[in-house]
Amino acid sequence: MKERATSHLSAPDGVTARLTVNSPEQMQELGRRLAKLLRPGDLVMLTGELGAGKTTLTRGLGEGLGVRGAVTSPTFVIARVHPSLGDGPPLVHVDAYRLGGGLDEMEDLDLDVSLTDSVIVVEWGEGKVEELTEERLHVFIHRAVGDTTDEVRHVVLRGVGERWVAVDLSVLSA
Repeated sequence: MKERATSHLSAPDGVTARLTVNSPEQMQELGRRLAKLLRPGDLVMLTGELGAGKTTLTRGLGEGLGVRGAVTSPTFVIARVHPSLGDGPPLVHVDAYRLGGGLDEMEDLDLDVSLTDSVIVVEWGEGKVEELTEERLHVFIHRAVGDTTDEVRHVVLRGVGERWVAVDLSVLSA
């Protein structure tokens, strides 16, 4: 797998890692590896163009966390809860694409109640869920836009808050 990762500490924003992912299978594998770094109470925000691989990454997270149910885009139901098949945390997968009201609109989902016990992944959450916690992992997925079959994605992971200061995201490139 051709991935590059660089990691550095930059308090208070924690760690930043940069990776190049060459296929959907690699994106899903990145999700499986990232799941090993997550714990109950983590908020993961996914940002990227349509078709960038946000749901593919989340599918890998679900596999890595060992949750029940197929992880698919929750666009029309807004949120799906995937209970753990073992002793790990459930995965709450949210698609905030159609929500425009920020945290006020998100409150109906009771994400603050789920946050302490679950791993919450929010697609399109930028500007909408930051107030849930001061500690979060923001994953930016960049892809070529326009009429292209290019599968290459450039992924930037940025930890925000004390939770992420000591996390070594460079292990994701292994």
